Amino acid sequence: MSIVVYQYSKCGTCKKARQFLEEAGVDFKSKDIVTNPPSKVLLAKAYRLSGLPIKKLFNTSGQSYRDGGFKDKLPKMTDDQALTALAADGKLIKRPLVLGDGFALVGFQEDEWRKALGV
Repeated sequence: MSIVVYQYSKCGTCKKARQFLEEAGVDFKSKDIVTNPPSKVLLAKAYRLSGLPIKKLFNTSGQSYRDGGFKDKLPKMTDDQALTALAADGKLIKRPLVLGDGFALVGFQEDEWRKALGV
């Protein structure tokens, strides 16, 4: 199984997720979500595969979300506009974000990760 984990090194949740993957023996490629955010195309794929509402892809507790006024903007945005905003600022993206073969995981929920990764 080939997975890519978009994470931020200073994020406590990302550290827990990384530790989980390492302890489970899952092979993964790590990418810094801030310096190397996923493209709009990859975010659209993650959105589709996750089955989540677009708002769930946003890091609603982050500084970029607050500073950008997304609490008020997001309900009026199209999915395309939201994906463009996410691709432009990795700190807007809920993390960690995992892209695998036929699935995407947003945030770290251990039970969901175990099921998706078969561990």
